[in-house]
Amino acid sequence: MSPNITLVVVSGVLVAAGVSLLLERTLTRVLVGITLLSNGVNVLFLVASGPPGGAPIVGRTPIGEMSDPLPQAMVLTAIVITLGMVAFVLALSYRSWQLNGHDEVQDDVEDRRIVRRADRDQASASYDDESRDDGTTAGERTGPGRAGRSAASAGDPDAPPLADALRPDDSEAVGG
Repeated sequence: MSPNITLVVVSGVLVAAGVSLLLERTLTRVLVGITLLSNGVNVLFLVASGPPGGAPIVGRTPIGEMSDPLPQAMVLTAIVITLGMVAFVLALSYRSWQLNGHDEVQDDVEDRRIVRRADRDQASASYDDESRDDGTTAGERTGPGRAGRSAASAGDPDAPPLADALRPDDSEAVGG
């Protein structure tokens, strides 16, 4: 028996819509995305379970006509997990609304700092790369960020102290 193509298409649409909503920045859309994704996967479980049959009780239904109970148990488990995820995202959304007046997830200041350092190819001040497997030392390699030390540890008098380098400036302030 082949699966019902309508249910397969519905499952695909639900999963695609759920994934696209999960990539949004507002928690309300993430919540709807989790729900749609879960429902799409549950429909796919039931489509994959095979044809409907009798109750899987020995003695009541002949063995060849029984339905498989495993997909039904998996769907029930997925429903409980989805309920927990929905409750968690609702709590996050409510707390975000209390604190900020909206439920949009903002960029993390530390994440932006890490991206900026990666763009400049700058190593962390705590990173020490004295030697490598190829036998070269930090002093033999040249180029920005290749020495493995920050400007402060290399003796640059204009470099800010480590505490100032890690402190966000006004342009990195959240909400500003």
